[in-house]
Amino acid sequence: MNNELLESIKKLSQLEGFKDVCHEQSNNEPMPSTDVLKEIVQLARSILFPGYFGDSAVNPKTMMYHIGVNIDRLHLLLVQQIKAGMCFNCQSGMKSQDEIEQTAGRKAIDFIIQLPEIREKLHTDVIAAYNGDPAAKSFGEIIFCYPSIRAISNYRIAHALLKLDVPLIPRIITEMAHSETGIDIHPGARIGNYFTIDHGTGVVIGETAIIGDNVKMYQGVTLGAKSFPLDKDGNPIKGIDRHPHIGNDVIIYSNSTILGNITVGDGAVIGGNLWIDNNVTPGAKLSQNKNMSK
Repeated sequence: MNNELLESIKKLSQLEGFKDVCHEQSNNEPMPSTDVLKEIVQLARSILFPGYFGDSAVNPKTMMYHIGVNIDRLHLLLVQQIKAGMCFNCQSGMKSQDEIEQTAGRKAIDFIIQLPEIREKLHTDVIAAYNGDPAAKSFGEIIFCYPSIRAISNYRIAHALLKLDVPLIPRIITEMAHSETGIDIHPGARIGNYFTIDHGTGVVIGETAIIGDNVKMYQGVTLGAKSFPLDKDGNPIKGIDRHPHIGNDVIIYSNSTILGNITVGDGAVIGGNLWIDNNVTPGAKLSQNKNMSK
């Protein structure tokens, strides 16, 4: 081998100074797989939107078979990936592989039990997107074409898994949608019914954001955090509320930035290209040329 290449190999193999960017998985412990997680999301979509994804020939007579086959496959893959997430995050502790498998199996079932509720929420999101866009011709167009529904469905799947204390996997699922659509929704955010994002590119919704019912956002909107406190060692303090709380029936127009643990009251309208870091009263209408008004 070329000596220069060999020298590079030696340098890259000296991991002590770079251990933070290298991962050593224990023997016989699985690693999360983005390919498998993509299949999981596709299976979930075929269950949540039957006839649109997966077998397009599904009908009322074959519905239970269609759902049953996909649920069986979904459960199998979920157990594998939940277990992989637990092992990756060292949550196994002193547990045996059998105990980890049982915990993963229970979490997979608890997730699947939530699928009817997730479908109900997504149904409201489809309605909101259809009612909010005069260019939309049908619910089918919304489900097939709109990046917001793709991103929101990934989010609702990931959020349900996060509530079950599944590590890492929820974040991978939302980042898949982020890469595909340009819409970045952290799985920890709490989002109500009838939520829609028009166009969507560049939207960011942070981990502790709370969004009420019937909220509409446009492209480029950020629900972000301001600078947050550090501990005595100078490290960021994790887990504190640092993102906005958006009330019901709020509209936020394109490229507006709303930062910090503030509240935007019910019925408020935030115009485009605004920077908001203070509470907004219910019913307020904010624009670049006007002060807050009722």
